[in-house]
Amino acid sequence: MIYTVTFNPSLDYIVATDSLILGKVNRTVSELILSGGKGVNVSIVLNNLNVKNTALGFIAGFTGKEIENGLKKLGCCCDFITIEKGFSRINIKIKAKEETELNGMGPEISQKELNQLFEKLDCLQSQDILILAGSVPNSLPQNIYEKIMERLQNKNIKIIVDATKDLLINVMKYQPFLVKPNTHELGELFHTTLNTEEDIIFYGKKLQQMANGNVNVLVSRAGEGAILIGTDDNIYKSPAPKGTLINSVGAGDSMVAGFIAGYLKNHSLEEAFYMGVATGSASAFSKYLATKEEVEAVLSQLKQM
Repeated sequence: MIYTVTFNPSLDYIVATDSLILGKVNRTVSELILSGGKGVNVSIVLNNLNVKNTALGFIAGFTGKEIENGLKKLGCCCDFITIEKGFSRINIKIKAKEETELNGMGPEISQKELNQLFEKLDCLQSQDILILAGSVPNSLPQNIYEKIMERLQNKNIKIIVDATKDLLINVMKYQPFLVKPNTHELGELFHTTLNTEEDIIFYGKKLQQMANGNVNVLVSRAGEGAILIGTDDNIYKSPAPKGTLINSVGAGDSMVAGFIAGYLKNHSLEEAFYMGVATGSASAFSKYLATKEEVEAVLSQLKQM
């Protein structure tokens, strides 16, 4: 079974306006309300690709109920923990000449509620897959990813981590199956700027060595494609498929979902890589997260490049 964990899911309120003028009344030309959060996005895309999974995490208040309802309407399986106080955050994404985001804080999670999550994770079985994605609320210990991976390290579970900075660095000793920094995030880990493919591969290998070579490092490069430093000692590269960027929100999460879906077919890192690139790109070319048909169309294009 596949499980995603989103510590701080959101209702994403996505609005478009012809222009955004600070201090003035602005009018929207379109509006959309969606269930969001990195792990939530992974769950939705996996479901779109007909890969069964369960979304774990914390919800609170009327916004939390709407997040869960939105997922269920899409056919996703949820097993959230309901927080007694507060409400799940609302993230506002404004699309004008430039994109602007205003992200909420989210509810405070108690130790009792965190223990409920641990109890659910303790039920995971050998060969299960767990995706830990996104930021950690201030009410939780900032080493929560480490705590989870330490707790599960002897259960033969494949863990995917999509996080940044110390959240990512500190889990490498537990040898996650896959990590997915983008070019900027990878450079940030080593306090440098990555300008070439050679730079990305060099520092991707440095990151891989933090796990004694036992982690696949998938580096997304936005409009320039992606690179995978595989545990099979191969380097996989792909240019970005051709298409019009419509919505970058969730593209990285979609890449993770596509990678997992591709890997499950026959455990080929190469197939997983190209499926990941196709899925991330398909979401970027869509108003929302990619459907299976959209992914297959982009994948067909990739195979011809």
